[in-house]
Amino acid sequence: MTAPSYADFLRSKTKIAPRLGFDVSHRAFHPRLKDHQRAICQWAVRGGRRAIFSRFGLGKTGMQLETLRETLEHLDETAVGLIVLPYGVRLEFVKEAALLGIEVRFIRSAAEIDPAACRIYLTNYETVRDGRLDPALFQVVSLDEASVLRSYGSKTYQTFLQLFDAVPLRFVATATPSPNRLKELIHYAGFLGVMDTGQALTRFFQRDSERANNLTLYPHKEREFWLWVNTWAVFLQKPSDLGFSDEGYDLPPLDVRFHEIATEIFDGSFERDGQGRLLREEGNDLQAAAREKRSSLAERIATAAAIVAAAPADHFILWHDLEDERRAIEKAVPGVRSVFGSQDLDEREGIVSDFAEGRLQHIAAKPVMLGSGANLQHHCHRAVFTGISPKFNDWFQAVHRILRFGQTYAVRIDIVHTDQERGTMRILMEKWTQHEEMMETMSAIIREFGLEQLNMASEMQRAIGIERQEAAGDGWRVANNDCVEETRAMPDASVDLIVTSIPFANHYEYTPSYNDFGHTDDNAHFWAQMDFLTPELFRVLEPGRIAAIHVKDRILFGNVTGYGRPSVSPFHAEALFHFIRHGFVFCGMITVDTDVVFENNGTYRLSYSEMLKDGSKMGVGSPEYVLLFFKPQTDRSKGYADVRIAKDREDYPLARWQIDAHAHWRSSGDRFLTVEDLSRLRTDVLARVFPKETQKRVYDYREHVQVAQALQDRDALPTTFMAVAPGSTDPDIWHDVTRMRTLNGEQAAKGREKHICPLQFDIVDRLIERYSMKGETVFDPFGGLFTVPNRAIQLGRRGVAVELNDGYYRDGLRLLRDQERRLAVPTLFQLLDAAMPAEAAE
Repeated sequence: MTAPSYADFLRSKTKIAPRLGFDVSHRAFHPRLKDHQRAICQWAVRGGRRAIFSRFGLGKTGMQLETLRETLEHLDETAVGLIVLPYGVRLEFVKEAALLGIEVRFIRSAAEIDPAACRIYLTNYETVRDGRLDPALFQVVSLDEASVLRSYGSKTYQTFLQLFDAVPLRFVATATPSPNRLKELIHYAGFLGVMDTGQALTRFFQRDSERANNLTLYPHKEREFWLWVNTWAVFLQKPSDLGFSDEGYDLPPLDVRFHEIATEIFDGSFERDGQGRLLREEGNDLQAAAREKRSSLAERIATAAAIVAAAPADHFILWHDLEDERRAIEKAVPGVRSVFGSQDLDEREGIVSDFAEGRLQHIAAKPVMLGSGANLQHHCHRAVFTGISPKFNDWFQAVHRILRFGQTYAVRIDIVHTDQERGTMRILMEKWTQHEEMMETMSAIIREFGLEQLNMASEMQRAIGIERQEAAGDGWRVANNDCVEETRAMPDASVDLIVTSIPFANHYEYTPSYNDFGHTDDNAHFWAQMDFLTPELFRVLEPGRIAAIHVKDRILFGNVTGYGRPSVSPFHAEALFHFIRHGFVFCGMITVDTDVVFENNGTYRLSYSEMLKDGSKMGVGSPEYVLLFFKPQTDRSKGYADVRIAKDREDYPLARWQIDAHAHWRSSGDRFLTVEDLSRLRTDVLARVFPKETQKRVYDYREHVQVAQALQDRDALPTTFMAVAPGSTDPDIWHDVTRMRTLNGEQAAKGREKHICPLQFDIVDRLIERYSMKGETVFDPFGGLFTVPNRAIQLGRRGVAVELNDGYYRDGLRLLRDQERRLAVPTLFQLLDAAMPAEAAE
């Protein structure tokens, strides 16, 4: 079998959702369904794992029922399906199923399943969450209004979705995937089995290396992200998005009115340190919002009751968030009925049914109880929010219980809030705008491509390839290109040393191109792309010479792995065996210490507070490594490279060799500093002095802790860097690498986007000086800002590098030319030597 070419490998990176369902005609669906509904059902059944995000009133209930019914027609007669529902919509599903001629049953346990009598079952989320019904008993499952899972909390949300891994065919249906939480879409993709959650987050979202969980969608990946989403989800705003008539689908006018309640400017509250507040805090955070709700409860409920009393003929929904608000509403509004969590399910659904059918005039509920799925627009066009919450999804869903297709009256929404809640109100309105923008983005893609994935796959492949650029100067040459293609064009044995920091698999993406090594699914996929590069690196390296590969292990988060706690992917070990597999010989590993406190600020995996709860969660800081390999020399009867790295005794004395090879210098003369001496130093001075002190003496762990404790006792222990890092006595553990000495610093100083993973000068300099001679060529296939050629020319070598990112290429090129100009300017002594007559010099 012929191995795939590099071009084939790049094309295979295009990801579209697989088709796992059955080809059916649109005529297979009930004639009650509208044209757009039949088209979506046909698409969903064919895909087998799909998400339907349709606007309120577009018939999501009927589409789910028909999708499950038709899917089950193609399975064994013992196969059964399940629709998982939020509270308040069971009767609506039962009613819609009757109109479609589908038998459904609501169940709470496996004992109620009987495939001979019924094949489609309904249950609530809580039944599955609490373990009373195993999803693995079903062959087809649909989650209705899955966005309600967010109210369970992030951890339960993610673990809930994993409960369905054994179900072959899965669907999701909801109207409001949150606009400010695109990761929700990623979790749906994970539930559907379209793409692993961690893989999708890495592929489309950029990480903040200084702050964990701060993920934002790559600007250059935005269109690709939405194209990918549209291969497994349909966002439908109106039937015309799919080319059908919008007749009968006109939203009513919306009238939103705000009722602001004035509060006391000063409420007598105090800061943590006991200092009084001059002004009340604006209630944006949860604690401040809760205080605001409690202090203004009476005024807000009175205002809401007055709004209801002013329209005695209208039906009203009164939305609230607190139980105290519910009890106050029941006292203030005559005839109101409430639904709440401790009620019997049948009683609750009876109240909802009475209101939906017009038999009850006023109903009160929390959005989390009644705000998802229920159609309440037939007899009601008025709603009052007796308070506001920063939870956009709950608020937005509540609005659309009555603002939906099929509503025949203008909808009026009254929002009661205090002057201290203006910030929360502003955030809700901003999120509303973001939601409309997101939906329009998806609608535009649907209008462009329809429900056909092949067109989107072609569009997504346009990011393959790059227009090559090259620049050269005195002692350097760099190219803007794919490093595989560029290295293939280099002559055999043309470089004397390889120094590079390879991408850490799919941890970062540096460009929108599929050529990017970071644009891979996982470690195995990354090494598959490296399989095209590493043989070329082996070929271009002079026999017997060194390839120094900088790597770092990867932190894996518990919510991705399922372990519930962070773990470490031994990426350096994978790199080691990868290079050995391609002919390189491993000859050593250098360890570069990193700041554990700084690392924890970026990963939260070594949290002190978590360690206090359970010490078994504590790992250790993750150092960086430089793996040293050599390409076997031609004459293996001798241990020398084909071209030896000859050292001069004057330039490279015995003393330096001892330090480079194994030994370390010790102090003689100065006394050791005591714990008291060290603890009195400023932390910035201590950070420099302490490693040196630990090298002078026999290391004492307890004394080390005492120094840190003394700093903590006087509130001087930093939380942003490690002030008392131990020094190393091993020459292959480099504790003194200056982390800020990178070309990244110059890049940031000039206002440009910082390179994500800059390589420190200290590492590069030591490797170049140790493993090459002046005039030789040092190569970096992942050039970044061209640190390696920059340092190479400064140390009297030639530098060659490749970089795919056009922005990094241009910034690195500028820095290289700046360095070239600096090297070309003679020093004072060089000028004096040049000006001095030859006789005088003698």
